[in-house]
Amino acid sequence: MKPAPFHYERPASLDEALQLLARHGDEGKILAGGQSLIPVMNFRLAQPAVLIDVNRLGELDFVTSGDDGSLRLGALVRQARLEREDAVARRAPLLAEAVPSIAHPQIRNRGTVGGSLAHADPAAELPSVMVALDARFRLARAGGERWVAAAEFFGGLFATALEPGEMLVEIEIPPWPARHGACFLELSRRHGDYAMVGVAAVTPVGEDGRCGPSRLVYMSVGDVPVAVAAGRQTAGEVPSRDLFAAVAAAAVDELEPATDIHATAEYRRHLAAVLARRALSKAAARAVAPAAGDPGMPS
Repeated sequence: MKPAPFHYERPASLDEALQLLARHGDEGKILAGGQSLIPVMNFRLAQPAVLIDVNRLGELDFVTSGDDGSLRLGALVRQARLEREDAVARRAPLLAEAVPSIAHPQIRNRGTVGGSLAHADPAAELPSVMVALDARFRLARAGGERWVAAAEFFGGLFATALEPGEMLVEIEIPPWPARHGACFLELSRRHGDYAMVGVAAVTPVGEDGRCGPSRLVYMSVGDVPVAVAAGRQTAGEVPSRDLFAAVAAAAVDELEPATDIHATAEYRRHLAAVLARRALSKAAARAVAPAAGDPGMPS
């Protein structure tokens, strides 16, 4: 398969890229890693009139730590880089754990953080992780910019808050709090396949040994990352297998997964409960003894 004809632009600066986006509007598409866009163009599911190649924009390829402990990522950071950066492991352990589950090394070497988020595939790992981390995104356009919370960015299947002429340029992840543990789990038929279900969990455990409210965000169970309210039920409770099993069961009641060729809705609900229980258990153990890895409560 070959893509439909298109015009190719390769701006040398962000300002130039934003001017091109403003000029072409809906007819222009950003090309970064191309791991999502090029396949759909080859199948002619997308037929942009203009491709705007932003790979020369080194100003968007950065991983930095803020004075407040936050983590800032440029949209052009390759996914594989997140596996190697100490700052990511320290300041966003949930992100560091999730990245190796993304496709295969060849894909991660080319795929960008911003590209995956802007593509908004509900079966992708990064959107659910960013919602669980309470990240926010900087969206730029010619003459202005705005920040949007990750939870408000994803609007539906492959749909985002990006407006014509806007480009996702930066991701900010808030400081990682003390005594918080995180865990990312997913299940696919083969490593690198799209997950049938995945979950990102963040659980705090106080000095008194009791949990605070947890965050549970699912992937592959809806058109957007699904954050469930059931995670808040851990607040004030002592971590235990029974607690996390009850929270997981309540979480599943909030889900309405679809049946497709990969799994039935019933099977996805079963996986969602199992993965949530395990993820909460591991997250709580890591909150108490992060240096010790995963010992603690049984899964």
